[in-house]
Amino acid sequence: MTTLDIKDLHVTVETEDGPKEILKGVTLTIKDGETHAIMGPNGSGKSTLAYSIAGHPKYTVTGGSVTLDGADVLAMSVDERARAGLFLAMQYPVEVPGVSVSNFLRTAKTAIDGEAPKLRTWVKDVNTALQALDLDPTFGTRSVNEGFSGGEKKRHEIAQLELLDPKVAVLDETDSGLDIDALKVVAEGVNRFRAREGKGVLLITHYTRILRYIEPTFVHVFVDGKVAESGGRELADQLEAEGYDKYVRTAAV
Repeated sequence: MTTLDIKDLHVTVETEDGPKEILKGVTLTIKDGETHAIMGPNGSGKSTLAYSIAGHPKYTVTGGSVTLDGADVLAMSVDERARAGLFLAMQYPVEVPGVSVSNFLRTAKTAIDGEAPKLRTWVKDVNTALQALDLDPTFGTRSVNEGFSGGEKKRHEIAQLELLDPKVAVLDETDSGLDIDALKVVAEGVNRFRAREGKGVLLITHYTRILRYIEPTFVHVFVDGKVAESGGRELADQLEAEGYDKYVRTAAV
């Protein structure tokens, strides 16, 4: 049974004026079979949560804990977190000139599993994943994210998700910059992952449109570095209609 347990997490980031606290006590538990959607205004700390879970060096954890199936995530290096079963789909995937998608994916799979995948089955798996995401097989020969459209970058992230097969996927605004067709393709890829046994998803988004295609188990309103309210799908509909104003005003008091 997969469980990502975040308890009273406090995180700071260095600024010109010194350390600034971004996360101010976040508590969330994502179990297998669950999809948790985090929604909130810009600057509320949603991406900070994602990067802190993944181990980005820019962010300093000053309190709280993060465990995956009881193991201390915060004591792990970034690569150890990935091998333990954590995956981050970034809001702004970086370009890696000179490294082909095919080589990148196989190197990543080898690092995660501790052994190289058998080439014949691996090529088939890659082509199947790319085809399912409306990516041409020649896509594998291109340099990672170099010259990719926004939709290609996000679909490539989901191809990684399908092939690396983590326990918990943290998806940071995977829907940003996507047209409706690309959004549906990405959502279908996430749903294929969710259908596998023992998988959890933490989905960060500004908008409810992706939740029309990915049904959340829980929706959390994130304001000023904390979870202001939690609920079901109906909470997302409420946010769509009313916005975040009441939560922002309450946090400012």
